Parts: sequence; structure tokens; C-alpha cells
Amino acid sequence: MAPPEPDPLVTQPVVQLRHPWRWVATVVVAVLTAQVVNGLVTNPFFQWDRFAHWFAQASILDGLLLTLQVTAYSAVLGLAGGIVLALMRLSPNPLLQAVSWTYIWLFRSIPLIVLLIFLFNFSALYPELGLGIPFGPVFTSFATTDLLGYTVIAVIGLSLNEAAYAAEVVRAGIASVDQGQHEAATALGLSRTRQFRRIVLPQALRTIVPAYVNQLIGLIKASSLVFYVSLLDLFGVVQSMSSTFPGDIVPLLLVATVWYVILTSILSVVQYYVERYYARGALRTVPPTPWQKLRRGVTNLVVNRRFS
Repeated sequence: MAPPEPDPLVTQPVVQLRHPWRWVATVVVAVLTAQVVNGLVTNPFFQWDRFAHWFAQASILDGLLLTLQVTAYSAVLGLAGGIVLALMRLSPNPLLQAVSWTYIWLFRSIPLIVLLIFLFNFSALYPELGLGIPFGPVFTSFATTDLLGYTVIAVIGLSLNEAAYAAEVVRAGIASVDQGQHEAATALGLSRTRQFRRIVLPQALRTIVPAYVNQLIGLIKASSLVFYVSLLDLFGVVQSMSSTFPGDIVPLLLVATVWYVILTSILSVVQYYVERYYARGALRTVPPTPWQKLRRGVTNLVVNRRFS
């Protein structure tokens, strides 16, 4: 009995799909990247020796520390205010809703630089602040200049602005949780506090974290505006040094740029791992981290060489 003829579809060699335009795009991007790097390295106008001189100067690090302090205080206060405003916005009380909506509308409409300059001149409008009964006696009063130092003005201005945007981020995150989750939690007999803490919040954070980290990155860059209220943060120090050393303007601006890039990169790494942590309930398998991918690639390379 003659053997059956092989199926031509089975014996046909498998040819991988070609992607010529992918290789063309790779070559174009590689050439453009090489040109950019060459321009950065070989252009004497950047004065990389002066950049290295200024990068870790004590005055630059002092300004960087002030930037971190102002950003940290503003981020904490802004997030706390944003949570309160978001809960007010979601409240069934019409007065709380109206106050929250008005606050968010107002402070998202005012440019941050205008808000900071207004607060900087607040003592001219109100030389004294007092505690007492409205339209009645004042129990105690304080000089505005004693309460509002430059750092306090910067933190208040950034916090007021940040709270308006954080409120919408938090509200959108809470609203993104499916209504069925609330109903299921209620059916289990969970209290409203436990529902929010164990059911709503972990799911809402998957939406809140990426958006709010973007807000924090914007807050780090927005902190450079505090220079206009006489606070020498990182950008303020660079501006002052540029007026004293006009020949080093470009290196000093590069120093500020690199430090801002470092800060935002650190925040981006934190964002990645926080997102990965809260994605465990939404994904069957959490994707590997870049370090795990690198370690796996090195392991595969070693194994292939050993058995080749």
C-alpha cells in the first residue's frame, strides 16, 4: 500500500512576515538620534565644562532642596484639599456641591503666576488678619506680614492651585468604579467606610495614580514660578547666577533642565511601580518590570551560549 501523499500545506515552509518600513523607520530614527547627540556633544556653545562646574554647586543644591520642600508641602496639602473637594462634589448636599464646583472653576481659571503675585501683595490688601465674629468684635489679630513669609506664600499658592486639579482627578477616579461594585459591597453588608476603603479606593487608584503623578510632574515644573515671589528655588538660583555670570547662561539653564529631568524621571519610576501594584486586581498576569526583562534576557543569552 502506497504511503499517503504529504499535505502541501504542511510541507510548505513558513516564511515570516516582512516589515520593511519598520526597518526604514528604525534607520531614520537612529540617524536623527545620532545627529542630535553629535550636536549636543560637539557644539562648544553648550560649554559642558561649565555645566559640570555648576551642576553640584552648593547654591544650586540649596535651590534644589527648596524646590523639593515647596513641592512636597504643596503636593500633600493639594492632595488633601483635592480629596475634600472631591467628596464635597460627590455629596448629595447642594451647598457643598456648589462650593466645591465654584472653587474648582475659580482656581482652574486663574493662571498660577497671577495667583502667586496676588498672594505676594496680599498684605497690601489686608495688613491684618483677625479672628472673631463676622460683622462683630475681633478677638485677636495678626499682622499679615508676620504670617505670610515667602515660602508660605509659595506653598499656599501652589496648594490652592493643585487642590482644584487634584479634586477632579480624585472625583473622576471614584466615579470610574462600576456601580455594580457598590451594590455588591452593600449586599455583603459592608459599611460605607469599609466599602470605600476596601472596594472603591483600590479600584479608583488605578485611574487616580497616573493622572495625579502627571499633576505632580506639572507641580515640580510649576514650582519654578515661585521665583517671581522672591523665593530662590532651583530656577531662581539659576536666574540669579545667570545675571552674575552672563557668560554661563546656557550651562546654568542646562543644569536646571537636567535636575528637573532627574526629578520627573524619579516620579515616573515611582508611578510605574505604583500602577503595577494596583494592576494586580485587573490583570491575570502582571507584566515583568524592565529589570526582570533585562535579567531574563541575560539568563537566556547565557543558556543559549552554554548549549550552543
